Formats: sequence, C-alpha cells, structure tokens
Amino acid sequence: MTMIQPRQHGAVRVWSLSTGPLQENAVLVAGTENEGFLFDPGDDAERILALVRGSGVTVRGILLTHAHFDHIGAVQPVREALGVPVWLHPADLPIYRLGAASAARWNLPFTQPADPEHGIAQGQPFTAGDLTLTARELPGHAPGHVVFVGDGFVVAGDTLFQGSIGRTDLPGGNHTQLLDGIARELLSLPDDVAVYPGHGPATTVGAERRTNPFLR
Repeated sequence: MTMIQPRQHGAVRVWSLSTGPLQENAVLVAGTENEGFLFDPGDDAERILALVRGSGVTVRGILLTHAHFDHIGAVQPVREALGVPVWLHPADLPIYRLGAASAARWNLPFTQPADPEHGIAQGQPFTAGDLTLTARELPGHAPGHVVFVGDGFVVAGDTLFQGSIGRTDLPGGNHTQLLDGIARELLSLPDDVAVYPGHGPATTVGAERRTNPFLR
C-alpha cells in the first residue's frame, strides 16, 4: 500500500483513507506530539491499521461521527488492535446496534462491533497530546450525528460534501434539521476551514458556501 500523505493544518496533520464498497472515508488526525484520534473506521481494517502504523501516530480513541454501518464496519478489529475506546453520541446507539442488519440489506459482509465505551455531547472537547477537537451536534442525516471541529479543519462525516449534503431519506433522517445544523455549526466557520467529509474529496467551508446547490 502506498503511504497516504497527510494534509497539514498548522501543527495538525490529517489523513483520509477511502474504505469499503461504499468508499467511506476513515480519517486520522494528529498533533505535533504524534498523538491523535481515528474517525469512522468503516471497512478495510488492515489498510486502516497500516495507515496508523505508517504514520507513527499513537491513537488515543476512535471517534464516530455517526453509526451507519459503512462508518463502523472496522470498529471492532481496529479497537482491539489499537487497544482504544470508542465514542458515539447516544442518540445513534440504536442505529449502531443495527449495523449487521443494515449491511445485510446491501448483501455486504459486516462484523457487528461491541457497544461504544463512551458517549459524545455538544461542545465536548477531545484532547490527545497538543491536539484539541470540539464535538458539535449536527443531526439530520442521523439522529446522533456529530462533527469534530479543529483549528482550521472539521471532520464532518455525512453532513456536508463537495457539492452535496448528507441524504435524509434513511430512518431518523430530517432534511430541515440537517440544513439548519450545517448553517449553525459549519457555515459559521471561516471560509478557509477545510471540510473532511465521510465520502468523496475534501473541500472548504467557503467553496461550499459559494457553490453548493443544496445551500442556496
């Protein structure tokens, strides 16, 4: 596997790795002390672990933006290999527990992970070494969806994409709620803030504010 190069945001490095048949982005974030967090390990556990090993980052936890099966498919093998706890907003726990059933509807293999160790709340800080992130609730794609805001970037899950937004036709989805949350939690950030979505390429708040047809 060719080593993915991180993008730099000040003192912070961000890696994004596309995983599984639904091309879900697992994201690794670390500060200058080489400590950090892994977000949404969706599939391809061995590739994710190879990324972590190659980066030299000490992962302090797995943070989940939400619990759809394509974002949690590698949680169990990765948490066991790294020996770290998992965080999820409690409103998404019912979806998390239905992961295997959801994947089966797509005829996709899936390992149901054990429950998360910890919940996530609005404004909760996450610190690893000199890295600090803040969780912001942004439901609409999923009831317990959160985004994680750092200095100059945000791990956005399935809320805001390049030229699109998260789908809201799944159980627990709410289109108005999603648009309100994007305006409140993401479009309130400076234009140059990088957005790392759960699928597809990274973008910026400013680019989506100007050109995203769903935000008109």
